[in-house]
Amino acid sequence: MFSPVHFGQEPCVLAAMEMVVFALVKGREFMQIPLVDLAIQYTAIKSEVLAAISDVLEGMHLFLGPQTRLFEEEFAALCETRYGVGVGSGTDALALALRACGIGPGDEVITVSNSFIATVEAIALVGARPVFVDIEPETYMLDWRQLADVLTERTRAIIPVHLYGHPVEMRPVLDFARQHHLRVIEDASQAHGTLYEGKQVGGLGDIGCFSLYCSKQLGAYGEAGICVTNDADLAEHMRMWRDHGSKVRYQHDFMGSNARIDEIQAAILRVKMRYLAEWNRARQAHAQVYTEQLGGLVAKVPQVQSWAAHTYYVYVVEVEDRTTFRQVLENEGIATGIHYPLPIHLQPACAEYGYQRGSLPVTERVAERIVSLPMYPELTPSQLACVIEAVKKAAVVKTAR
Repeated sequence: MFSPVHFGQEPCVLAAMEMVVFALVKGREFMQIPLVDLAIQYTAIKSEVLAAISDVLEGMHLFLGPQTRLFEEEFAALCETRYGVGVGSGTDALALALRACGIGPGDEVITVSNSFIATVEAIALVGARPVFVDIEPETYMLDWRQLADVLTERTRAIIPVHLYGHPVEMRPVLDFARQHHLRVIEDASQAHGTLYEGKQVGGLGDIGCFSLYCSKQLGAYGEAGICVTNDADLAEHMRMWRDHGSKVRYQHDFMGSNARIDEIQAAILRVKMRYLAEWNRARQAHAQVYTEQLGGLVAKVPQVQSWAAHTYYVYVVEVEDRTTFRQVLENEGIATGIHYPLPIHLQPACAEYGYQRGSLPVTERVAERIVSLPMYPELTPSQLACVIEAVKKAAVVKTAR
């Protein structure tokens, strides 16, 4: 499947031709190599997806039906857990997990600022307060060595974020949590199929939360999310929270919310789950090519720890002059991204928490240097070659300056 990659001009021309043809066929705005290409993946599984949607519409059981039940069972099995609870989004997953753990006003939850804001948004939604620790410079994951520094009598939980497809070092996090009677809620929204010490993330703490947003390793065609757990009581509580505080229809034990997964999305996700391992292997193969070729061209390539199996939701490098770097790649028709340009603790929405610039020095430094390169399973060898050639040009520009 993955032929040898040659790093000359000819593969870049070939990549351009491939994408021009595809763009013309699909009538899409042309970008030689996008950051992610959802359409090309859909083309490969279109018949299966449409058949799954048709089955749902024929049965007209449109929420909390058989597709949801089967998807929950299958995803829980993937994570080596007993229970799955499908919800409307990754944000719902985090908020419901916190509520199920009894976390609310007056409580504190330790997490990181190098994440999408939904991690902290969920804490705010239940009335709790986020408390930030910095990240490790090697992996960009939560630095467990700082947990004791922020522990207070109000601390109730830790949300480690498995970011970019790499896991947090969970053993010391779990040991610390047990010692201090804290809940551990894993934000695994970018870690579908990621392993820590050979075990699937999401099933390591009390609850694992996954976004199933369209661009993720396993993504719906819209919004969806799921929680996994080995605790029957937590699972039952989350099921009730997602469905208006109800176990029996029209009987409501408490004020919940409407956070149910859509039956059509569950059916689509069941189709896509069959390909997840294959897609993750493709991502890993692409990342290996990037890492081998880019090591001397950028300030830093992803560092994968010995206890981790990275699934590369995004492939993140560090560069010294990000503006110039991105401009050179854009001139070559290559899209890039930044995950994430402004840390959560410096967002206007988080001003009330009192953090100032300089509070989390590693997070803040990284946020000024990181760039995400194109990463999706269907990248071709010629496209990879084209990205690498563009990075070489950016390195030449940097040297010339």
